[in-house]
Amino acid sequence: MGILDRIERGLERAVNTAFAKTFRSGVQPVEITAALRREIDTQASVVARDRILVPNVFTVRLSRPDFDRLSAMGRTLTDEIAKQLTKHAQAQGYQFPGGIRLSLEADSSLSVGLLVIDAQNVRGAVTWSAVIDINGKRHVLTKGVTVIGRGSDADVTVNDSSISRRHVEFTWDGSRAQVRDLGSTNGSRLDGARLNAAGLESGSVIELGSTRVVFHVVPETRGGTGPAPRTASATPSVPVRDAFWSSR
Repeated sequence: MGILDRIERGLERAVNTAFAKTFRSGVQPVEITAALRREIDTQASVVARDRILVPNVFTVRLSRPDFDRLSAMGRTLTDEIAKQLTKHAQAQGYQFPGGIRLSLEADSSLSVGLLVIDAQNVRGAVTWSAVIDINGKRHVLTKGVTVIGRGSDADVTVNDSSISRRHVEFTWDGSRAQVRDLGSTNGSRLDGARLNAAGLESGSVIELGSTRVVFHVVPETRGGTGPAPRTASATPSVPVRDAFWSSR
């Protein structure tokens, strides 16, 4: 960061401090998202004509009251922030060096309404898994084809009389996913549009009759025992919208 950037950041922090002390308003999620986007823009590094790297590991430091209030939101907060960061990175042509990691930290030196972002680039290789959430239950998709339906011969059986015995099939090759309707009686919809066959993005919603299926791509845990549903990255072929959550 150059001297002008440091001066600008110092002035911004001074103004924000004065504002927070005057109005005592708590930090809102939209402010965290905006601060993270500014941090990404500030630290973007052009390493090649078609490659702009940005930080992927963030610590958001907050006053204790703001920390207690926001950390209680858990994954709901991080999912939305990660979605917005991923969209911003894609729109600007940025690339993350690894999965996005976001953590909240209480800082006794900060007043209510203030936040400080610490960001860094952490390289990492990620093995991706595909999962679907159905009625609050998560199912890991194996490589190949997975059939969803009401019948006992489906790979994932759903107790819903409005869907067919073999309703849709998901195809996953380790980096890309597709979904195809198997000629179901009541049809299927993908993100509100009628579905025949289509590629999937993480966060896509598939409606089978009255059943709602949400598709995600997530990195596997280090121990290899299953997916870690709270991590995000814009690096796989399927854009990912989840974020790793930690608070301390």
